Amino acid sequence: MAQDSFDCIVIGSGPGGYVAAIRASQLGMKTAVIERTHVGGRCLNVACIPAKAVLRSADILTEVRSAGDHGIVVGEPSVDFPAVAEHRAKVIGTLTGGVEMLLKKNGVELIEAPATLTGGMGVKAADRELEATKAIILATGSVGRPIPGAQFGGRIIGTEEAWALDELPASMAVVGAGASGCEIASAYARFGTAVTLYEVADRVLPTEDPDVSRLVERAFKKQGIEVVVNASLSGIEAGADSVTWSAGDGQGKADWMVISAGRGPDEEGLGLATAGVELGEDGRVKVDGQMRTTAPGIFAIGDIVPGPALAHKASEEGIIAAEAAAGQDPHPLDYLDIPRATFCEPNVGSFGLTEAQAKEAGYDVTVGKVPFGAVGAGAIYDERSGMVKLVGDRRYGELLGASIVGYRATDLIQELVNAKLLEGGYPEVARMIHGHPTLSEAVMEAARAADGWLVHG
Repeated sequence: MAQDSFDCIVIGSGPGGYVAAIRASQLGMKTAVIERTHVGGRCLNVACIPAKAVLRSADILTEVRSAGDHGIVVGEPSVDFPAVAEHRAKVIGTLTGGVEMLLKKNGVELIEAPATLTGGMGVKAADRELEATKAIILATGSVGRPIPGAQFGGRIIGTEEAWALDELPASMAVVGAGASGCEIASAYARFGTAVTLYEVADRVLPTEDPDVSRLVERAFKKQGIEVVVNASLSGIEAGADSVTWSAGDGQGKADWMVISAGRGPDEEGLGLATAGVELGEDGRVKVDGQMRTTAPGIFAIGDIVPGPALAHKASEEGIIAAEAAAGQDPHPLDYLDIPRATFCEPNVGSFGLTEAQAKEAGYDVTVGKVPFGAVGAGAIYDERSGMVKLVGDRRYGELLGASIVGYRATDLIQELVNAKLLEGGYPEVARMIHGHPTLSEAVMEAARAADGWLVHG
Protein backbone atom coordinates (compact mmCIF):
# COMPACT_ATOMS: atom_id res chain seq x y z
CA MET A 1 0.00 0.00 0.00
CA ALA A 2 1.43 3.37 -1.04
CA GLN A 3 2.06 5.92 1.68
CA ASP A 4 0.63 9.42 1.66
CA SER A 5 3.38 11.83 2.62
CA PHE A 6 3.02 15.04 4.65
CA ASP A 7 5.61 17.30 6.24
CA CYS A 8 3.59 17.41 9.45
CA ILE A 9 0.85 15.13 10.78
CA VAL A 10 -1.18 16.23 13.78
CA ILE A 11 -3.23 13.64 15.68
CA GLY A 12 -6.18 15.31 17.38
CA SER A 13 -8.10 18.42 16.32
CA GLY A 14 -8.86 20.04 19.68
CA PRO A 15 -7.57 23.50 20.63
CA GLY A 16 -4.03 22.16 20.72
CA GLY A 17 -4.16 20.08 17.57
CA TYR A 18 -5.95 22.38 15.16
CA VAL A 19 -3.84 25.39 16.22
CA ALA A 20 -0.66 23.31 15.76
CA ALA A 21 -1.83 22.23 12.30
CA ILE A 22 -2.63 25.78 11.20
CA ARG A 23 0.70 27.10 12.49
CA ALA A 24 2.59 24.29 10.75
CA SER A 25 0.86 25.15 7.48
CA GLN A 26 1.64 28.85 7.93
CA LEU A 27 5.31 27.87 8.24
CA GLY A 28 5.23 26.17 4.85
CA MET A 29 4.65 22.57 5.86
CA LYS A 30 2.23 20.31 4.02
CA THR A 31 0.00 19.34 6.95
CA ALA A 32 -2.73 16.86 7.81
CA VAL A 33 -4.77 16.70 11.01
CA ILE A 34 -6.39 13.42 12.02
CA GLU A 35 -9.54 13.34 14.18
CA ARG A 36 -11.34 10.16 15.20
CA THR A 37 -14.60 11.77 16.37
CA HIS A 38 -15.58 15.36 15.64
CA VAL A 39 -13.44 18.25 14.47
CA GLY A 40 -12.66 20.55 17.38
CA GLY A 41 -12.06 17.64 19.74
CA ARG A 42 -13.59 17.34 23.19
CA CYS A 43 -13.18 21.03 24.05
CA LEU A 44 -15.46 22.33 21.34
CA ASN A 45 -17.88 19.40 21.21
CA VAL A 46 -18.40 18.11 24.74
CA ALA A 47 -16.36 20.12 27.23
CA CYS A 48 -15.26 23.78 27.34
CA ILE A 49 -17.63 25.24 24.76
CA PRO A 50 -20.90 23.47 25.65
CA ALA A 51 -20.10 24.08 29.32
CA LYS A 52 -19.77 27.81 28.83
CA ALA A 53 -22.84 27.95 26.61
CA VAL A 54 -24.95 26.33 29.35
CA LEU A 55 -23.31 28.49 32.03
CA ARG A 56 -24.14 31.60 30.01
CA SER A 57 -27.80 30.58 30.03
CA ALA A 58 -27.60 30.16 33.81
CA ASP A 59 -25.96 33.58 34.11
CA ILE A 60 -28.77 35.21 32.16
CA LEU A 61 -31.31 33.49 34.39
CA THR A 62 -29.52 34.90 37.45
CA GLU A 63 -29.55 38.40 35.95
CA VAL A 64 -33.26 38.19 35.12
CA ARG A 65 -34.04 37.12 38.68
CA SER A 66 -32.26 40.20 40.00
CA ALA A 67 -33.83 42.58 37.46
CA GLY A 68 -36.27 43.92 40.03
CA ASP A 69 -33.37 45.30 42.07
CA HIS A 70 -32.69 47.59 39.11
CA GLY A 71 -36.27 48.68 38.56
CA ILE A 72 -37.01 46.21 35.76
CA VAL A 73 -40.16 44.18 36.41
CA VAL A 74 -40.22 40.87 34.54
CA GLY A 75 -41.79 38.37 36.91
CA GLU A 76 -40.37 34.98 37.85
CA PRO A 77 -38.61 33.44 34.82
CA SER A 78 -38.98 29.80 33.83
CA VAL A 79 -36.40 27.49 32.30
CA ASP A 80 -37.03 25.84 28.92
CA PHE A 81 -34.15 23.38 29.17
CA PRO A 82 -34.62 21.82 25.71
CA ALA A 83 -34.15 25.36 24.36
CA VAL A 84 -30.99 25.69 26.47
CA ALA A 85 -29.78 22.45 24.86
CA GLU A 86 -30.67 23.81 21.42
CA HIS A 87 -28.64 26.96 22.10
CA ARG A 88 -25.75 24.77 23.27
CA ALA A 89 -25.86 22.77 20.03
CA LYS A 90 -25.97 25.96 17.95
CA VAL A 91 -22.85 27.32 19.66
CA ILE A 92 -21.02 24.02 19.15
CA GLY A 93 -21.99 23.94 15.47
CA THR A 94 -20.87 27.52 14.91
CA LEU A 95 -17.44 26.98 16.43
CA THR A 96 -16.69 23.55 15.01
CA GLY A 97 -17.74 24.82 11.60
CA GLY A 98 -15.34 27.70 12.11
CA VAL A 99 -12.47 25.32 12.84
CA GLU A 100 -13.21 23.32 9.69
CA MET A 101 -13.19 26.56 7.70
CA LEU A 102 -9.85 27.62 9.22
CA LEU A 103 -8.25 24.26 8.42
CA LYS A 104 -9.48 24.46 4.84
CA LYS A 105 -8.42 28.10 4.48
CA ASN A 106 -4.90 27.18 5.60
CA GLY A 107 -4.63 24.18 3.33
CA VAL A 108 -4.68 21.58 6.11
CA GLU A 109 -6.12 18.20 5.09
CA LEU A 110 -8.64 16.87 7.61
CA ILE A 111 -8.69 13.08 7.95
CA GLU A 112 -11.57 11.70 10.04
CA ALA A 113 -10.43 8.34 11.38
CA PRO A 114 -8.70 6.72 14.36
CA ALA A 115 -4.92 7.09 14.22
CA THR A 116 -2.11 4.81 15.36
CA LEU A 117 1.65 5.33 15.32
CA THR A 118 3.31 2.55 13.32
CA GLY A 119 6.96 3.24 14.15
CA GLY A 120 9.42 5.78 12.88
CA MET A 121 7.43 8.58 11.30
CA GLY A 122 4.55 6.40 10.18
CA VAL A 123 0.87 6.82 11.03
CA LYS A 124 -2.06 4.59 10.14
CA ALA A 125 -5.45 6.30 9.79
CA ALA A 126 -8.19 3.75 8.99
CA ASP A 127 -7.07 2.24 5.66
CA ARG A 128 -4.49 4.95 4.89
CA GLU A 129 -0.78 4.63 5.55
CA LEU A 130 0.72 8.05 6.19
CA GLU A 131 4.28 9.28 6.61
CA ALA A 132 5.53 12.51 8.13
CA THR A 133 8.80 13.90 6.80
CA LYS A 134 9.34 16.52 9.52
CA ALA A 135 7.01 16.06 12.47
CA ILE A 136 4.18 14.18 14.11
CA ILE A 137 2.38 16.17 16.80
CA LEU A 138 0.30 14.22 19.32
CA ALA A 139 -2.69 16.19 20.64
CA THR A 140 -5.18 13.57 21.77
CA GLY A 141 -6.35 15.26 24.98
CA SER A 142 -7.69 13.56 28.09
CA VAL A 143 -10.44 11.30 29.39
CA GLY A 144 -12.39 11.35 32.65
CA ARG A 145 -11.28 9.18 35.54
CA PRO A 146 -13.75 7.24 37.69
CA ILE A 147 -13.47 7.08 41.47
CA PRO A 148 -13.02 4.00 43.67
CA GLY A 149 -16.29 2.15 43.94
CA ALA A 150 -17.89 3.73 40.87
CA GLN A 151 -17.45 3.21 37.16
CA PHE A 152 -18.90 5.30 34.35
CA GLY A 153 -22.12 3.96 32.93
CA GLY A 154 -25.88 4.44 33.19
CA ARG A 155 -26.70 7.12 35.72
CA ILE A 156 -23.03 7.60 36.68
CA ILE A 157 -21.59 10.01 34.16
CA GLY A 158 -18.60 12.25 33.54
CA THR A 159 -18.52 15.98 32.99
CA GLU A 160 -18.90 15.64 29.23
CA GLU A 161 -22.20 13.78 29.58
CA ALA A 162 -23.36 16.22 32.26
CA TRP A 163 -23.09 19.14 29.85
CA ALA A 164 -24.89 17.13 27.15
CA LEU A 165 -28.09 16.41 29.11
CA ASP A 166 -31.24 17.29 27.16
CA GLU A 167 -33.60 17.29 30.14
CA LEU A 168 -33.18 19.19 33.39
CA PRO A 169 -32.61 16.75 36.27
CA ALA A 170 -34.54 17.14 39.50
CA SER A 171 -31.44 16.17 41.48
CA MET A 172 -27.73 15.68 40.89
CA ALA A 173 -24.66 14.69 42.91
CA VAL A 174 -21.36 16.14 41.72
CA VAL A 175 -18.23 14.39 43.00
CA GLY A 176 -15.20 16.65 42.86
CA ALA A 177 -15.21 20.40 43.53
CA GLY A 178 -12.44 21.44 41.20
CA ALA A 179 -13.11 23.85 38.36
CA SER A 180 -15.31 21.49 36.31
CA GLY A 181 -17.32 20.23 39.26
CA CYS A 182 -17.96 23.75 40.53
CA GLU A 183 -19.10 24.89 37.09
CA ILE A 184 -21.56 22.00 36.79
CA ALA A 185 -22.91 22.48 40.31
CA SER A 186 -23.33 26.24 39.85
CA ALA A 187 -25.08 25.93 36.48
CA TYR A 188 -27.60 23.22 37.38
CA ALA A 189 -28.39 24.60 40.84
CA ARG A 190 -29.40 27.93 39.31
CA PHE A 191 -31.64 26.12 36.82
CA GLY A 192 -33.46 24.54 39.77
CA THR A 193 -31.76 21.16 40.16
CA ALA A 194 -31.14 20.02 43.75
CA VAL A 195 -27.34 19.72 43.76
CA THR A 196 -25.03 18.14 46.31
CA LEU A 197 -21.34 18.88 45.74
CA TYR A 198 -18.80 16.50 47.30
CA GLU A 199 -15.09 17.21 47.73
CA VAL A 200 -12.53 14.95 49.38
CA ALA A 201 -10.38 17.95 50.40
CA ASP A 202 -11.39 20.42 53.10
CA ARG A 203 -12.70 23.12 50.71
CA VAL A 204 -14.07 23.72 47.25
CA LEU A 205 -11.56 24.70 44.55
CA PRO A 206 -8.77 23.23 46.70
CA THR A 207 -5.96 24.33 44.36
CA GLU A 208 -7.01 27.99 44.59
CA ASP A 209 -6.22 30.45 47.39
CA PRO A 210 -8.26 29.65 50.55
CA ASP A 211 -9.77 33.16 50.43
CA VAL A 212 -11.19 32.25 47.01
CA SER A 213 -12.62 28.98 48.30
CA ARG A 214 -14.41 30.74 51.16
CA LEU A 215 -16.12 33.26 48.88
CA VAL A 216 -17.14 30.61 46.34
CA GLU A 217 -18.50 28.22 48.98
CA ARG A 218 -20.51 31.04 50.55
CA ALA A 219 -22.00 31.90 47.16
CA PHE A 220 -22.77 28.24 46.43
CA LYS A 221 -24.75 27.88 49.63
CA LYS A 222 -26.79 30.95 48.67
CA GLN A 223 -27.52 29.20 45.34
CA GLY A 224 -28.91 26.24 47.28
CA ILE A 225 -25.98 23.90 46.66
CA GLU A 226 -25.32 21.47 49.50
CA VAL A 227 -21.54 21.50 49.87
CA VAL A 228 -19.92 18.51 51.60
CA VAL A 229 -16.14 18.69 52.13
CA ASN A 230 -13.83 16.04 53.60
CA ALA A 231 -16.25 13.71 51.84
CA SER A 232 -15.89 9.95 51.56
CA LEU A 233 -18.47 8.12 49.43
CA SER A 234 -19.14 4.40 49.52
CA GLY A 235 -21.77 1.90 48.49
CA ILE A 236 -22.44 3.68 45.19
CA GLU A 237 -25.19 1.89 43.28
CA ALA A 238 -26.60 2.96 39.93
CA GLY A 239 -30.19 2.00 39.21
CA ALA A 240 -32.37 2.47 36.15
CA ASP A 241 -33.36 6.04 36.99
CA SER A 242 -31.25 7.08 40.00
CA VAL A 243 -28.01 6.61 41.92
CA THR A 244 -27.71 5.87 45.66
CA TRP A 245 -24.67 6.08 47.93
CA SER A 246 -23.46 6.45 51.49
CA ALA A 247 -21.53 9.48 52.73
CA GLY A 248 -20.39 9.29 56.33
CA ASP A 249 -23.41 8.39 58.43
CA GLY A 250 -25.89 9.55 55.80
CA GLN A 251 -27.45 8.18 52.64
CA GLY A 252 -27.83 9.97 49.33
CA LYS A 253 -29.93 9.57 46.21
CA ALA A 254 -30.03 11.57 42.97
CA ASP A 255 -31.14 11.31 39.37
CA TRP A 256 -27.51 11.52 38.23
CA MET A 257 -24.07 11.26 39.75
CA VAL A 258 -21.41 13.28 37.93
CA ILE A 259 -17.81 12.22 38.50
CA SER A 260 -15.53 15.26 38.21
CA ALA A 261 -12.53 13.98 40.09
CA GLY A 262 -9.75 14.45 37.54
CA ARG A 263 -8.75 13.40 34.07
CA GLY A 264 -6.03 11.24 32.56
CA PRO A 265 -4.18 11.35 29.22
CA ASP A 266 -5.96 9.77 26.26
CA GLU A 267 -3.23 7.44 25.01
CA GLU A 268 -5.01 4.12 24.53
CA GLY A 269 -4.46 2.63 21.09
CA LEU A 270 -2.12 5.40 20.02
CA GLY A 271 0.89 3.08 19.69
CA LEU A 272 3.27 5.14 21.81
CA ALA A 273 5.52 2.19 22.69
CA THR A 274 5.76 1.14 19.04
CA ALA A 275 7.03 4.62 18.15
CA GLY A 276 9.44 4.80 21.10
CA VAL A 277 7.55 7.53 22.93
CA GLU A 278 8.26 7.29 26.65
CA LEU A 279 5.92 8.15 29.50
CA GLY A 280 6.76 9.79 32.80
CA GLU A 281 5.85 8.47 36.24
CA ASP A 282 2.54 10.34 36.04
CA GLY A 283 1.59 8.43 32.88
CA ARG A 284 1.93 11.49 30.66
CA VAL A 285 4.24 11.78 27.69
CA LYS A 286 7.75 13.02 28.46
CA VAL A 287 8.60 16.21 26.56
CA ASP A 288 11.25 18.89 26.61
CA GLY A 289 10.66 22.65 26.58
CA GLN A 290 9.89 22.58 22.86
CA MET A 291 7.43 19.68 23.20
CA ARG A 292 9.75 17.04 21.71
CA THR A 293 9.17 13.51 22.95
CA THR A 294 11.84 10.84 23.36
CA ALA A 295 11.14 9.68 19.80
CA PRO A 296 12.88 11.73 17.09
CA GLY A 297 10.46 13.87 15.08
CA ILE A 298 7.50 13.23 17.38
CA PHE A 299 6.07 16.04 19.53
CA ALA A 300 3.28 15.98 22.12
CA ILE A 301 1.09 18.76 23.51
CA GLY A 302 -1.93 19.44 25.69
CA ASP A 303 -3.44 17.14 28.28
CA ILE A 304 -1.20 14.19 27.40
CA VAL A 305 1.90 16.05 28.65
CA PRO A 306 2.66 17.55 32.09
CA GLY A 307 1.29 20.92 33.09
CA PRO A 308 -2.21 22.31 33.68
CA ALA A 309 -5.00 20.73 31.64
CA LEU A 310 -6.13 23.94 29.98
CA ALA A 311 -7.20 24.55 26.40
CA HIS A 312 -5.20 27.76 26.06
CA LYS A 313 -2.10 26.00 27.35
CA ALA A 314 -2.56 23.30 24.69
CA SER A 315 -2.92 25.91 21.94
CA GLU A 316 0.33 27.63 22.88
CA GLU A 317 2.14 24.30 23.11
CA GLY A 318 0.86 23.52 19.63
CA ILE A 319 2.43 26.71 18.30
CA ILE A 320 5.72 25.89 20.04
CA ALA A 321 5.76 22.36 18.61
CA ALA A 322 5.00 23.53 15.07
CA GLU A 323 7.66 26.24 15.21
CA ALA A 324 10.25 23.83 16.60
CA ALA A 325 9.39 21.33 13.87
CA ALA A 326 9.94 24.08 11.29
CA GLY A 327 13.44 24.72 12.61
CA GLN A 328 12.70 27.75 14.76
CA ASP A 329 13.75 28.11 18.40
CA PRO A 330 10.59 29.01 20.36
CA HIS A 331 10.80 29.81 24.08
CA PRO A 332 9.40 27.21 26.49
CA LEU A 333 6.25 28.06 28.43
CA ASP A 334 6.28 29.27 32.02
CA TYR A 335 3.34 27.24 33.28
CA LEU A 336 3.07 29.27 36.48
CA ASP A 337 2.02 32.38 34.55
CA ILE A 338 -0.78 30.71 32.57
CA PRO A 339 -4.14 32.18 33.65
CA ARG A 340 -6.64 29.82 35.24
CA ALA A 341 -10.35 30.40 34.68
CA THR A 342 -13.38 28.90 36.42
CA PHE A 343 -16.77 30.03 35.07
CA CYS A 344 -18.99 29.15 38.01
CA GLU A 345 -21.00 31.88 39.74
CA PRO A 346 -19.02 33.74 40.97
CA ASN A 347 -16.27 33.59 38.31
CA VAL A 348 -12.73 32.84 39.46
CA GLY A 349 -9.59 33.96 37.63
CA SER A 350 -6.09 33.36 38.94
CA PHE A 351 -2.45 32.89 38.02
CA GLY A 352 0.91 32.31 39.65
CA LEU A 353 1.48 31.62 43.33
CA THR A 354 -1.06 31.79 46.12
CA GLU A 355 -0.13 33.63 49.32
CA ALA A 356 0.73 30.36 51.08
CA GLN A 357 2.83 29.10 48.15
CA ALA A 358 4.75 32.38 47.97
CA LYS A 359 5.57 32.26 51.68
CA GLU A 360 6.61 28.62 51.42
CA ALA A 361 8.93 29.58 48.53
CA GLY A 362 10.69 32.08 50.78
CA TYR A 363 9.53 35.37 49.28
CA ASP A 364 9.12 38.53 51.37
CA VAL A 365 5.39 38.50 50.72
CA THR A 366 3.08 41.47 50.52
CA VAL A 367 -0.64 41.06 49.87
CA GLY A 368 -3.14 43.53 48.47
CA LYS A 369 -6.73 42.40 49.02
CA VAL A 370 -9.65 44.59 47.97
CA PRO A 371 -13.38 43.79 47.66
CA PHE A 372 -15.24 44.90 44.54
CA GLY A 373 -17.35 46.95 46.93
CA ALA A 374 -14.39 49.32 47.39
CA VAL A 375 -14.93 50.75 43.89
CA GLY A 376 -18.00 52.28 42.34
CA ALA A 377 -18.57 49.55 39.78
CA GLY A 378 -19.03 47.01 42.58
CA ALA A 379 -22.27 48.68 43.57
CA ILE A 380 -23.35 49.25 39.97
CA TYR A 381 -22.98 45.57 39.07
CA ASP A 382 -24.16 44.17 42.42
CA GLU A 383 -20.69 42.68 42.88
CA ARG A 384 -19.71 44.12 46.25
CA SER A 385 -18.75 40.68 47.59
CA GLY A 386 -16.25 40.03 44.79
CA MET A 387 -12.53 40.30 45.53
CA VAL A 388 -9.12 40.97 44.05
CA LYS A 389 -6.16 39.47 45.90
CA LEU A 390 -2.68 40.27 44.67
CA VAL A 391 0.46 38.53 45.94
CA GLY A 392 3.81 40.28 45.54
CA ASP A 393 7.43 40.28 46.65
CA ARG A 394 8.42 43.43 48.59
CA ARG A 395 12.10 43.24 47.64
CA TYR A 396 11.63 43.86 43.93
CA GLY A 397 7.96 44.84 43.67
CA GLU A 398 7.41 41.63 41.70
CA LEU A 399 3.98 40.21 40.92
CA LEU A 400 3.98 36.61 42.16
CA GLY A 401 0.33 35.77 41.58
CA ALA A 402 -3.24 36.96 41.92
CA SER A 403 -6.78 35.72 42.41
CA ILE A 404 -9.99 37.46 41.41
CA VAL A 405 -13.50 36.36 42.40
CA GLY A 406 -16.65 37.89 40.93
CA TYR A 407 -18.13 39.28 37.73
CA ARG A 408 -15.77 38.94 34.74
CA ALA A 409 -12.93 37.71 36.96
CA THR A 410 -11.85 35.42 34.13
CA ASP A 411 -11.30 38.51 31.95
CA LEU A 412 -9.91 40.82 34.63
CA ILE A 413 -7.07 38.45 35.60
CA GLN A 414 -5.42 38.92 32.21
CA GLU A 415 -4.26 42.45 33.09
CA LEU A 416 -2.08 41.13 35.88
CA VAL A 417 -0.76 38.25 33.76
CA ASN A 418 0.21 40.77 31.06
CA ALA A 419 1.85 43.08 33.60
CA LYS A 420 3.94 40.19 34.92
CA LEU A 421 4.99 38.96 31.48
CA LEU A 422 5.91 42.48 30.39
CA GLU A 423 8.17 42.67 33.45
CA GLY A 424 5.98 45.09 35.35
CA GLY A 425 5.32 44.79 39.06
CA TYR A 426 2.51 45.74 41.41
CA PRO A 427 3.89 49.30 41.90
CA GLU A 428 3.46 49.87 38.15
CA VAL A 429 -0.10 48.50 38.17
CA ALA A 430 -0.86 50.75 41.16
CA ARG A 431 0.01 53.85 39.11
CA MET A 432 -1.67 52.88 35.84
CA ILE A 433 -4.80 54.94 35.23
CA HIS A 434 -7.88 52.70 35.10
CA GLY A 435 -11.20 53.79 33.64
CA HIS A 436 -13.96 54.85 36.02
CA PRO A 437 -16.32 53.37 37.03
CA THR A 438 -15.02 49.89 36.18
CA LEU A 439 -14.30 46.72 38.12
CA SER A 440 -10.71 46.97 36.86
CA GLU A 441 -10.25 49.78 39.39
CA ALA A 442 -10.32 47.07 42.07
CA VAL A 443 -7.23 45.55 40.43
CA MET A 444 -5.49 48.92 40.69
CA GLU A 445 -6.55 49.32 44.32
CA ALA A 446 -5.28 45.83 45.19
CA ALA A 447 -1.91 46.79 43.69
CA ARG A 448 -1.94 49.98 45.79
CA ALA A 449 -2.76 47.94 48.89
CA ALA A 450 0.20 45.65 48.18
CA ASP A 451 2.36 48.77 47.76
CA GLY A 452 1.15 50.16 51.09
CA TRP A 453 -1.11 53.04 50.05
CA LEU A 454 -4.66 51.80 49.46
CA VAL A 455 -6.96 54.74 48.70
CA HIS A 456 -10.45 53.19 48.68
CA GLY A 457 -10.42 50.86 51.59
